[in-house]
Amino acid sequence: MSAFCCRSVRFLLRLKATFHRAAATSRSHTARAFAALAIGLTGSIAGIGPASAQDYPSRPVRWVIGFPAGGSTDTLVRIMSEWLQSRLGQSVLVENKSGAGSNIATEAVINAAPDGYTLAAVTSANAINATVNKRTLTFDFLKELAPVAGLAQGPSVMVVHPSVPVNSVSEFIAYAKANPGKINMGTPGVGTTGHMAGELFKAMAGVDLVHVPYRGSAPAVTDLIGGQIQVMFDAMVSTLPQIQSGKIRALAVTTATRSAVLPNVPAIAETVPGYEAIIWYGVGVPRGTPTEVVGKLHREINAGLTSAKMKAQLSDLGSTPIIVSPGEFWTFARSETEKWEKVIRQSGAKID
Repeated sequence: MSAFCCRSVRFLLRLKATFHRAAATSRSHTARAFAALAIGLTGSIAGIGPASAQDYPSRPVRWVIGFPAGGSTDTLVRIMSEWLQSRLGQSVLVENKSGAGSNIATEAVINAAPDGYTLAAVTSANAINATVNKRTLTFDFLKELAPVAGLAQGPSVMVVHPSVPVNSVSEFIAYAKANPGKINMGTPGVGTTGHMAGELFKAMAGVDLVHVPYRGSAPAVTDLIGGQIQVMFDAMVSTLPQIQSGKIRALAVTTATRSAVLPNVPAIAETVPGYEAIIWYGVGVPRGTPTEVVGKLHREINAGLTSAKMKAQLSDLGSTPIIVSPGEFWTFARSETEKWEKVIRQSGAKID
């Protein structure tokens, strides 16, 4: 082999070795770059949760309720939303999505993003609907919502139009039995607390009242004042102003004992032993909402419920605050759901 050929072979071998060293160095640099990128991304992702909870809320919060404006749920939610706005520094927008005994609103919240920007008004209507609409409901509110806090509870009031010639529960029962199927009973809708309070009364008192469902208590109370319907079992929050003005007459409260707000108005149970139907309100969010966000909402809501101003507002409406942990509120909601299932089955109350 010539000297030139030998030198050429040696050159090619050195060139090959250089390529191998360059490739190895490149792979090492690439690996280090990917490792650094992965560490950076991991740090960024790890920081998303706490940062989001710490900065929450950074935009308006939507609070969806299943009844129209002017009803008891709407009234209480607006009182609390005003408090939350001042504490959170963001607007809390109340959205009235009425219909189907609040099921439409509840389902809308269940299907919303679990980020804390959509709240549900959870009420005794949810506990009742879990039984009366069990075959048609597409969700289980106890499983698909997460509890945040309680709000308030209180009595409903059995109220009549002034033209109804009665002044007590016993007189009403006698009048209804003398006029079967002629007295219209208005309710906030099928499956609502007002509906079941009326159905429970019908079953236990043995009277025949014609159910007239509305899309919320506000339009029903308007028709009661106008005389289109003759009786309602509605939340004191909604009926108290009309009772005090003399536009409608209170016969009794639905709690087991009398209310301090209407001390001269008896409990239905004084005439119909064992009768009781309370109405309650709370707050839920879609299941999967960050616990830090739930915790922040819970703290601010309970702070509002313990404030002197809100205590006075609730008292004036005949309601008492429900100040409990999220877990305790859900235990209460579950027990109410089980109670209404038992009451509906044992009383023989009929659902339209």
